[in-house]
Amino acid sequence: MHFKIILISIVALLGVSATSIQQDKLYEISKNIEIFINVYKELNANYVDDLDPNQLMRVGLDAMVASLDPYTNYISESQVASYMINTEGRYEGIGAIVEKIGDYVTIVEPYEGSPVLEVGLKAGDMIIGIEGQSTLGKSREEVTSFYRGVPGTKVRLKIQTPKGEIKDVDVERSEVSTPNVPYSGFVSEDIGYIALSVFTADASKNIKKALKDLKEENSNIKGLILDLRDNGGGLLREAINISNIFIPKDKEVVSVKSKVRERDETYRTMTTPDDTEIPLVILINKNSASASEIVSGVIQDYDRGVLMGQRSYGKGLVQNTREVGYNSRIKLTTSKYYIPSGRCIQSVMYEDGEPVDIPDDKRSKFKTSNGRIVLDGGGISPDVKLDLPQSSELLSALKKDYMIFMFTNAYIENVDTSMANNEIVFDEFNTFISFLEDQKFSYETEAEELLNELRSQIRAVDVSKLDQQLKIIDQSLNQMKMTAYEANKSAIIDAIEIEIATRLAYQRGKAFQRLKNDAEIDEAVKLLNDPARYQSILMAK
Repeated sequence: MHFKIILISIVALLGVSATSIQQDKLYEISKNIEIFINVYKELNANYVDDLDPNQLMRVGLDAMVASLDPYTNYISESQVASYMINTEGRYEGIGAIVEKIGDYVTIVEPYEGSPVLEVGLKAGDMIIGIEGQSTLGKSREEVTSFYRGVPGTKVRLKIQTPKGEIKDVDVERSEVSTPNVPYSGFVSEDIGYIALSVFTADASKNIKKALKDLKEENSNIKGLILDLRDNGGGLLREAINISNIFIPKDKEVVSVKSKVRERDETYRTMTTPDDTEIPLVILINKNSASASEIVSGVIQDYDRGVLMGQRSYGKGLVQNTREVGYNSRIKLTTSKYYIPSGRCIQSVMYEDGEPVDIPDDKRSKFKTSNGRIVLDGGGISPDVKLDLPQSSELLSALKKDYMIFMFTNAYIENVDTSMANNEIVFDEFNTFISFLEDQKFSYETEAEELLNELRSQIRAVDVSKLDQQLKIIDQSLNQMKMTAYEANKSAIIDAIEIEIATRLAYQRGKAFQRLKNDAEIDEAVKLLNDPARYQSILMAK
């Protein structure tokens, strides 16, 4: 009898009603809840080892929500305090991006005007303790949960600088805001550029101001590049307002559709646009998601501008957080976004939590205002596809091992801070090579990995005649690695210059420096300087 009361209570909490759902579905829910409880009772009573109920149930809950989509998550009571849904681009913390480097979490990118900068902390400083507790071996998530808290309160950090100095500092927590328009300016004589990093509060206001400033600087502006690369999205209202900058009032921007039809809603532009004529190129890549995909999709659907780059991420889902008892929560997908052509940008296939590229022949066709064919599912496809710049094995290894980051820690000490307002030029490549030698940096190429695997396999048989051939291949691979530094010199210097610019001028410096050798920006400028080609792309074939 007691079990039946529990079962009835669980079903009631799920909101299951015989009047709103078929009886067979109610039966399946009740049956499976009973099976779930019985399985747990048997495991708890008879499994050979003691079980932790929290851990065991957590595994089951995580598996259940993971079977739906990557954005539906269970949040336990212990996680709620540190769980941040970053819809506003604000959080209560110390104002820095941190990463686990070696045994400790390290400050890699402070925000301009942040609490860590106010107490003299810099990129490269390791957080080796918090409030008297060692952080040795702690994960990034554990460390950030330790130092986040109520704004105005202080947290004591034990810091080890790149030079090995150890000091205690009291950092006052504050509400930290990340810049949403880190840079705007001209990338050629009459082509303007605006970078948008995140759709947080006032993003549309800041883009309006940036566009106004560009026009005041050059009244003969011929085109605008809006950079949404690596922009993971944010506030829906800002996506609507930014779309409204370029398209007329009372135009549909996005519809939100869910299982409960009463919650469906269509959002339209509400104000007079700022500019419906200026030629517009929007840059997107595989990390442009959510609100970025709404804006780029709307611009494409109304043929208002040209999209350039790579297919976007494919996140067209809306999440809401619900209380599920005992201070635990579930963040679940409740609806999907649909843009004016009627297509949904959501990717429908996942592998290891990441969207899988869906072939075009398996995506449904829709039409833009001019009758151009566009496809749904799997994100937004650009009108002009550009090959994604490939990082070499050497550069990837340097970044993975934080070699450029650690080199800059030492190099920045002798850099003239007046360079912060200028383009950075690094001309000491041999100094960097010497640093790598001092660090005994080495890496294994994919070819070396395959060769070592082959060598380990053939040792099991008598193939001594192959030894000489393997040695020759080894020598060739070593020679290729030696020449890789010179072959990748330009890319390595670019990465070092971006790191230096970030240290001197923070997010603004990084955004500005990245423009120096940006092939995609060059392609966008070239297109905007060719009005005939620009217009032909926007017309139906």
